[in-house]
Amino acid sequence: MLFMKVRHHTTVGEVAVQGSTRNLTWEISALDEGGRMETFVRRRLPHLSRRQSAKAIEENAFVVNGRLATKGQRLKQGDRVIFQGAQHWLLDSPVRIEIGGVKIAYEDAEIILLDKPAGIPTHGFSARDVDTLANFILARWPELFSVGRSRWEPGLLNRLDTETSGLVMVAKNQPAFNHLREQFRRRRVTKKYIALVWGAAASSGSISLAIAHEPSDNSRMQVVNEFASDRLRPRSWHALTCFRKLASSDEMSLLEISMKTGVTHQIRVHLAAIGHAIVGDSLYGSKNYRTILERHFLHASRLDFAHPANDQPMVVESPLPTELSSFLKRIEIVG
Repeated sequence: MLFMKVRHHTTVGEVAVQGSTRNLTWEISALDEGGRMETFVRRRLPHLSRRQSAKAIEENAFVVNGRLATKGQRLKQGDRVIFQGAQHWLLDSPVRIEIGGVKIAYEDAEIILLDKPAGIPTHGFSARDVDTLANFILARWPELFSVGRSRWEPGLLNRLDTETSGLVMVAKNQPAFNHLREQFRRRRVTKKYIALVWGAAASSGSISLAIAHEPSDNSRMQVVNEFASDRLRPRSWHALTCFRKLASSDEMSLLEISMKTGVTHQIRVHLAAIGHAIVGDSLYGSKNYRTILERHFLHASRLDFAHPANDQPMVVESPLPTELSSFLKRIEIVG
C-alpha cells in the first residue's frame, strides 16, 4: 500500500497553494531579488538536496513568468514562480511501501537488524525513489521518520550497495542511534562479509589502501596514494580490509572479510586492487558468470556491537542467501 503526505508551509504574501497539491506559486520579494533559481528552490523546498533541487529544475518542475526555469537564472522582484512538477518533489520523507524479500534478523525495543536482499538500495535521495529499504522501514515503523541524521535514511546506521545482501542496522530512537553511531565512528562495530573472488587468494591478509572517487566517473572509486603531494589528488579516505580464505577452486576463492572502516565500495575496490575482483562485479571486475549469478557475490554476514541500552556484547548473523549458496554448490568449491 502506498502512503503519501505533502506538507505545505504557507507564508502570507509569499506562498499560495492554488487548486491542487501539485501547484505552488511564489511571488519574488525584495529579499529574494537577484538570487539564483537553484538557491530559491533550496530555500522553499529544504528537504531536497542540492543535487535534487537541480534535478527538479532540469526536469521542468518550475516556470518563471510562464517560461521554464533554469538553475542559474537570476530572479527579480515581482517574478512569479510556479511549481508544476511531479508530486514526489514535494514529499519530505520516503514513501511508505512494503517491499518483498526483506527479513527481520533481530528486533527489540531499541534496534532492528534487517536482512536486505540483493537488488534493493539501502535508501534514496528524494521521494521519487520508491524501491529502497528506507521505504520498507517507514511502512513498518512510521515513527522512525524522525530518527537519524537524514529524513531519507530513517534510523539507518550502515549502508550496503544495491547488489550486496545482508545485515543493515536500524535504531528505533534517537538515543540508540547516537550511541550506535558513536560505536561506528570509533570503529567498535565489527562488520564481516562473505565474498567469492577470482584467483587463488592467500590464506589470509590485509589491505590498507586509501580510496577516493574517480575524477572521470563519480560512481566509481579507486585506490590512491594518500601521502602524495600532488595538489590535484582527489580527497581520499583511509581504509583497512582484512580477509581469510574459507575455501577455493581452480579459479576462485571464498573469503571471509572483516572491516572496521566503511568507505564506499571499500571491499570491492580493495579486492580488485590486489587482483581478486569479486565474482559478478561488473563495475570493478569481470562480467563472467554475470548471466548465471545476476549479482556480485558479496554478503554482509555478521555484525558485532554493544547493545545501546546496556552495552552488552551483541552478535547478529545472516546466512548466505539461496542464490549464493546454490552457486557455490554449482561450482563445487571446497574448503
